[in-house]
Amino acid sequence: MSAKIARIDALEILDSRGRPTLRARVTLANGVRASASVPSGASTGTHEAVELRDRDARRYGGAGVLAAVEKVERVIAPALVGTEASRQADIDGRMLELDGTSNKSNLGANSILAVSQACARAAARAARLPLYAYLGGVAAPRLPMPMINVVNGGRHADNGLEFQEFMIVPVGATSFADAIRHAAETFQSLGRLLRQRGLPTAVGDEGGFAPRLECNEAACELIVEAIEAAGFRPGSDVAIALDPAATSFYRDGKYHLSREGAKTSVEMTALYQDWIRRFPIVSIEDGLAESDWNGFREQTEKLGAQVQIVGDDILVTNPRFIARAIEERACNAALIKLNQIGTVTETVEAVALCRRAGWGYVISHRSGETEDTFMADFAVAMGGGQMKAGSVCRGERIAKYNRLLEIERELGGRARFGR
Repeated sequence: MSAKIARIDALEILDSRGRPTLRARVTLANGVRASASVPSGASTGTHEAVELRDRDARRYGGAGVLAAVEKVERVIAPALVGTEASRQADIDGRMLELDGTSNKSNLGANSILAVSQACARAAARAARLPLYAYLGGVAAPRLPMPMINVVNGGRHADNGLEFQEFMIVPVGATSFADAIRHAAETFQSLGRLLRQRGLPTAVGDEGGFAPRLECNEAACELIVEAIEAAGFRPGSDVAIALDPAATSFYRDGKYHLSREGAKTSVEMTALYQDWIRRFPIVSIEDGLAESDWNGFREQTEKLGAQVQIVGDDILVTNPRFIARAIEERACNAALIKLNQIGTVTETVEAVALCRRAGWGYVISHRSGETEDTFMADFAVAMGGGQMKAGSVCRGERIAKYNRLLEIERELGGRARFGR
């Protein structure tokens, strides 16, 4: 039966922060239907693909996406109806032609990505394959290593911490299910410690706790204590990953921290070096600002043999920026966000660049998420790598982890985990 696209429509829905986002639905000529919902970030890189927002102050403070819905139904749909859903590169290429800009500001990355993902999901259903197998083929039995947010700061929580994410990485786990158990038990242990100290256990946008601590360093100390209290060995069983999101506290050529004062990029790298000696840190994402290419090169040269240096805002999942960073040795890993670049095809290309360079890659969620689990299947399809989906708390985050537990069970004896 034909797997040609017969209809595409869209709907304005809400993300996990109560802000509008977009869901697209694709109907094929054979009756198969599939939808996809796109997330939205709070901490965004300057060069990210552009979301289309209504800017009508009378609705959602100007954040509505009815214009994006209209772009899907009146511009994208007529151009794609009749196309085979399996022709992902052609579908994405056609939408890029329709948009005609370098940053997707005409149609909007939210419009384009919602359709791109919905087409992939519809094609997988038409082929009677799980999405991860459709996108990754027989080379997709590896589950990603989760990097799980346990303390929020920065733009994700109003608690005075400059660093945006403090994560745990269950490096000693032997399966994905084991990794989630390690993470959940450590998260619960951390919650108990906070309650014992009279600190709040409210959570931030990504599900991590958001206590008001005296400094960023105190978060690392508390996490190590929680790991030990849960019965695990810091560094051997459960390690720490940081996402300072340093662009958010960078101004006038310096990094401004409330306790440590204003620091140069060299001094920030020295700070991280000290922390690496004292805490079981295995990964630092956006330790410097998105414009600080020289600082990133120096940081990777000094710390890259010890920890993973992940570029997010500096790379924005853009193959052009990733290629530059590979050439200049500015990082040794990339954060991969589907909505930063805006199509499935371009995201696959970004991962392929990382793999050819021997880089790490981390498939990532956004602060404003939905219950959609596309990224979980995508992480497996891309050969595992690592994945950030937030904490083991809040339904829109747990949905991704639960999907990976399902995939691991489906794969059975073929499932692989870790590097």
